[in-house]
Amino acid sequence: MRPRGDNDDVPAADARDGLRITEIFYSLQGESRTVGVPTLFVRLTGCPLRCVYCDTAYAFSGGEIMSIDRIAACVAGYAPHYVTVTGGEPLAQPNCLPLLTRLCDAGYEVSLETGGAISLVGVDARVVTVLDLKTPGSGEMQRNDYANLARLRAHDQVKFVICDREDYEWARFKLDEYGLAERVADVLFSPSFEEIEARLLAEWILQDRLPVRMQVQLHKLLWHDEPGH
Repeated sequence: MRPRGDNDDVPAADARDGLRITEIFYSLQGESRTVGVPTLFVRLTGCPLRCVYCDTAYAFSGGEIMSIDRIAACVAGYAPHYVTVTGGEPLAQPNCLPLLTRLCDAGYEVSLETGGAISLVGVDARVVTVLDLKTPGSGEMQRNDYANLARLRAHDQVKFVICDREDYEWARFKLDEYGLAERVADVLFSPSFEEIEARLLAEWILQDRLPVRMQVQLHKLLWHDEPGH
């Protein structure tokens, strides 16, 4: 991988001071509160989870080790307003935390997409965390670290990927159990792509008058599962 906007004057990293990066690319945000907004994505390599509907298995391994300086130079080359650090699971790499702070210090609006199995302790307070609470249909529900819910800030978001009616009822229970609508800026209910009809999920939300934001994955509608979008 050779990310566009890279700076050849920045020295290469080793595993101690760098991060393993699968790709850096500019696209439209496909989900969350800023859906449709042009965003620079930094996709880190590796993930301890194996969700049944995962669409980024190509990021489980491989990638290129890059120093934080080099990543910052690459990001600056795009002159973005929004930057999303994603994976894989970004927090599986400890150096994700200083990278988030570096990006915030550079003046970007930074979001973090995390599966919620790894502690949010140390995530810069300026970062908008989008925490994907794993439903039964994901196959990884037992990996949820519920202590993370108390670590969320008012500007953060919680996402549920809904595969079926059981997932919906489970998510509705968690919404009430943890008072999520009052705790964070948005609770996102997203239909698992090609597993449940989006219209059906919309009807359930309306019937139950849930205080959530229904979302579909814009990037899949536009580019399907092509890497780099």
